[in-house]
Amino acid sequence: MEDPTQQEQASPEVQARIRAGFDSQGLMGHLGARMTHIGPGCVHIALPSRPEVTQQHGYFHAGATSAIADTAGGYAAFTLFPENTEVLTVEYKINLLAPAVGDRIEAVGTVLKSGRTLTVCKLEVFGVQDGRRKLVANGQQTLIRVDRPAP
Repeated sequence: MEDPTQQEQASPEVQARIRAGFDSQGLMGHLGARMTHIGPGCVHIALPSRPEVTQQHGYFHAGATSAIADTAGGYAAFTLFPENTEVLTVEYKINLLAPAVGDRIEAVGTVLKSGRTLTVCKLEVFGVQDGRRKLVANGQQTLIRVDRPAP
């Protein structure tokens, strides 16, 4: 996987809109997740390891893995949407390929096809330990673009 610092960055306006939305999500704050890259059609979210996000064997919980994957895909799609719109997940499927272990896990959401109404994203989650990455989950997601409600 490419180093996020070498990937294309979204415009400052798009980055501000994405960060504002992410920062308003209660679940991401509760989990301790943070956004590490915002590019056109690509978002990375990291989740540090701590007991509150693990399951009984000490691996990252599938719910935490799935939550950051869904969120990374949603914001990847949102980077390509007009300012007066919102994004909602229609469906997603995730395959857990290996126990999610490491200092952190990192979800990468990448837009495969952005449409007027529906957008499809690829979801990948990596376990990161001592700088080494291992793919622990992958999936696909469909999102819908909706108009932002008038204030």
